[in-house]
Amino acid sequence: MTTLSPPFAQAHSIFEKLLRNLEQVMFGQQRTLHWLLAAFSTGGHVLLEDVPGTGKTTLAKALAVSCDAEFQRIQFTPDLLPSDILGISIFDPQKQSFRFDQGPVFCHILLADEINRASPRTQSALLEAMAENQVSIDRQVRPLPSPFFVVATQNPVEFHGTYPLPEAQLDRFALKFSLGYVSTAQEVAILNSQGQQHPLSTLNSCITLEEMKFLQAQVKQIRISEELKHYIVAIVAATRNKPEIKLGASPRASLTLMKTAQALALLDGFEFVTPDAIKELAIPVISHRLNVDSQSKFSGIDAATLMQEIVDSLPIPG
Repeated sequence: MTTLSPPFAQAHSIFEKLLRNLEQVMFGQQRTLHWLLAAFSTGGHVLLEDVPGTGKTTLAKALAVSCDAEFQRIQFTPDLLPSDILGISIFDPQKQSFRFDQGPVFCHILLADEINRASPRTQSALLEAMAENQVSIDRQVRPLPSPFFVVATQNPVEFHGTYPLPEAQLDRFALKFSLGYVSTAQEVAILNSQGQQHPLSTLNSCITLEEMKFLQAQVKQIRISEELKHYIVAIVAATRNKPEIKLGASPRASLTLMKTAQALALLDGFEFVTPDAIKELAIPVISHRLNVDSQSKFSGIDAATLMQEIVDSLPIPG
C-alpha cells in the first residue's frame, strides 16, 4: 500500500469500514468480499453460484445494513411474473385513475434469490433495470434509486425446474463467483458467533449512502495506463479467437474489467491500477460471459480454465 492523496485516502477508509463490518458476519471470505465491493462501487452487479448454506443471503443483507440502504429480497419461482418484480398499475375507484404500486426492484440492494428458477420472461424483466438503472412500465420510464445493486444467486447442483440464464442476462453481471466452504477453524468461529443470536441482528450501518456515492466517484479517478488498457483489450479479444469458445466476450467485458480493477486497486491501497488486479479479476469478470463449445464441455473444460490459459499466455505489460 502506498501513501494516498486525501480524497483517495478518504475513499479507501470507506472501503475499510465496509470490509470490517462485513467481516463481522462473513468469516473467511476476505477476497470474495473485495470482489463484491469492487462490483458495488462501480455500479455493477454480482451473480453468486454456490451450494445452499454458504452465506449468500446473509452477505447481501449485511451489505445493505452496512450502507444503511433499502434492501429487498425476491424469491424467484416458476410462477413469478414480471409485474411481481417491477410493480403494477392499480385502478383507484375513488380517484377514478390508475396509481402505480412499486415492485421490490425499487430499492438500493436487491437479492434475486435462485434467479434461474424463474421463466426467461421474468428473468428478462431485470435486464433494463440492471443495465440502465430504470424500468419502463406503462409507457413511462421510472428511475431506480441510486445506488442500485443486484446480488443474484443460483444453485449449481439442482437443475430440475430451472431455466439457465441466457447470454444477454449473464452479460449484465459484472462478476460471477462462489463463496465456497470456509476452513474448519472458520466454521467453528461461525458456530461460536451464532450460539446466542445471528451477528446480523447486532450489525449496524458504518457508512451512509452519500459516502457510498463519494466512493463510487473516487473509483473512477483511479489512474490506469494506456498499456494496461491495451492489456485488458488483449485479454478480452483473445476470447474471440480461441477455438474452444463459440462466443467471446464483448466490449462490455473490457469496460467492466477496467472499472472493477480500478476499484480493487483503491481497495488494496493504490491510486493506480496494477497488472495483478487485472489478472485477479479476469476470470470472475469474463468467464461467465463465454459460450464454450460442446466438445470442450464434454471433455471437462470450462470457461474458467480457458480464461486462465488466456491470462497465462499473454505477456504482462512492463
